[in-house]
Amino acid sequence: MSLSAPPFWQAAPNTSLLAKLLSPLGTIYHHEVQRRLNRADPYRANCPVVCVGNATMGGVGKTPFVRMLASALKASGHTPHILTRGYGGSLPGPLHVESTHTAEEVGDEPVMLARDFPVVVSRNRPAGAKMAADAGATVILMDDGLQNPHIVKDRSLLLVDANSLFGNHEVFPAGPLRERPEAARARSHAVVSVLASEHETTPESLRSFAGEHPVAEAWFTIDEAAIPQGPLLAFCGIGRPERFKMSLVKGGGELVDFRAFPDHHPFKPDELEQLRLDAKTHGARLVTTEKDLMRLAPSQRDGVTAIPGIMRWRGGDEVLRVIEEVL
Repeated sequence: MSLSAPPFWQAAPNTSLLAKLLSPLGTIYHHEVQRRLNRADPYRANCPVVCVGNATMGGVGKTPFVRMLASALKASGHTPHILTRGYGGSLPGPLHVESTHTAEEVGDEPVMLARDFPVVVSRNRPAGAKMAADAGATVILMDDGLQNPHIVKDRSLLLVDANSLFGNHEVFPAGPLRERPEAARARSHAVVSVLASEHETTPESLRSFAGEHPVAEAWFTIDEAAIPQGPLLAFCGIGRPERFKMSLVKGGGELVDFRAFPDHHPFKPDELEQLRLDAKTHGARLVTTEKDLMRLAPSQRDGVTAIPGIMRWRGGDEVLRVIEEVL
């Protein structure tokens, strides 16, 4: 089960005593990541690899962004295959995700992505990249792995949450960073500012951080036409649950209750039973995300409506141009 991030990770820089005490450990963590990257002898795949990553722990929208990017590249005549570790799955791979695979076996996000694109799950990224290239991929989209030293990335896109940015600017465990942002930017070719909605804009501090890198803006939205009429009890276990809630309200959903679980949360039968009982009490319908539905067994999906979602962007032409240079 995923754990919630401690509140001091989002405190203003240099204001948390606990963060200051843990800061030396964060320095060690950062240097260990850099040491692994510098000493590695990475595998070069037989087709270009484009990595979609971030500098912080937790979700920032990488998977929906990868799905959107795969659609854009496919529309341009390419054959993208998605390479993922398969977080939460029991099978190490390498394997192609089939319609018979479950979230327990390969993870919820690979099952969702495989509805539209070829997906390879592999904890050993080089082995997964080889499998994808051998299967006919003309470009491999690596979902996460910016800090993975074992494979050459021809292009890397750095996703940054435009609201929380880099939290308290401390490296784990003192803060939410996997490494110092400047190090992640140095290995990247473009920055994607992930907004809470299309009406927001990228803060100047993030544009300044991006420097000469092109900056695109992306945001997640749901299919508002799919929101059922009448009272709704919504639940989800995703990285940014508040965004799903906000999207439902913005789309006209009549929310009577909202339950947030940890990211990738494996729903227990008693939890689902309680949700059903509470929905019945309110005379409401249960709604969740596509990703959460993947973690429910077919027998558990009765009466649960999944609201399809998609990521959109602006300023993406420059990012696509950067990718096309290696294709």
